[in-house]
Amino acid sequence: MPSYPTRRATQRAHPVIEVTGLHKAYGTTVAVEDVSFTVGEGEIFGILGPNGAGKTTTVECISGLRAPDGGTIGVLGLDPQRDRHAIRELVGVQLQEGSMPSKLTVRELVGLFASFYANPADGGELLELLGLTTKRDDYYKTLSGGQKQRLSIALALIGNPKVAILDELTTGLDPQARRETWSLIEGVRDRGVTIVLVTHFMDEAERLCDRVALIDSGRVIALDTPVGLAEREGGGNHMRFHPSRRFDDALLTCLPEVDRLEHQGDRIVVSGTGDLLNAVISALATADTEAKDVQLQSATLEDAFVRLTGHPSQTAPQDGGR
Repeated sequence: MPSYPTRRATQRAHPVIEVTGLHKAYGTTVAVEDVSFTVGEGEIFGILGPNGAGKTTTVECISGLRAPDGGTIGVLGLDPQRDRHAIRELVGVQLQEGSMPSKLTVRELVGLFASFYANPADGGELLELLGLTTKRDDYYKTLSGGQKQRLSIALALIGNPKVAILDELTTGLDPQARRETWSLIEGVRDRGVTIVLVTHFMDEAERLCDRVALIDSGRVIALDTPVGLAEREGGGNHMRFHPSRRFDDALLTCLPEVDRLEHQGDRIVVSGTGDLLNAVISALATADTEAKDVQLQSATLEDAFVRLTGHPSQTAPQDGGR
């Protein structure tokens, strides 16, 4: 498989997925109202949003598992509904609620899924890549949560797809298993696979994604890199310090980097953007004032998520087994 290009290059890469004006309703309930985005070749593209935002419905339409009611979808130049057979050869899918027959072994499941494709990947190599070689003769029901997630990745990749859609991949895993899974996903991308990752874990998106689309109430409300979205929508950076002496607030509020200044007892909290730290320290120095016990907090993707959706982000799981 071709080597993965640098992350900067993916932002200019040829799009392999193009979604325009996607609409999907279930009876009177509108799940996806108006979703549009593109995914570049070799990119890890994140779809974020609170529960019920329309994330899973969106990727099910992209993969051809559901028929949209409106809009257009192109995947590698194909229509997921009109070209279903070709799409299934090119797109691997790991579903949020996936389950397997409990009394089939790992080896049997990989062999079964490989039989669905004309040119499957080497199942043994996939199991080795995903750390499942020693589990190949174990029944599915005996696998831990983390091992089942690894197997779901193997089954999504067994068809040698050009695109992999992974839906809530690490839900229920403990922190160590989550981080191991992240490393696996980065390895898959390095093998040349374009990845669409559905998640509501902000740390996961920050670690893995080149760009993210934030979906709420069936609409894309923001689309950017995780860092760009955090800086633009997360409320800026925050600097807390104790001044060595009193000073006029205007000394700092007049700075272009400063958006807001608050007094919290004898501590000053300054919020803003750009090179906030150096701007504040330099301005204080002109008034013979020193900033002591400085704490600098940068805006995060979670800040942007809460600010844009009004919903708290999902807390990372603390258990679930490997």
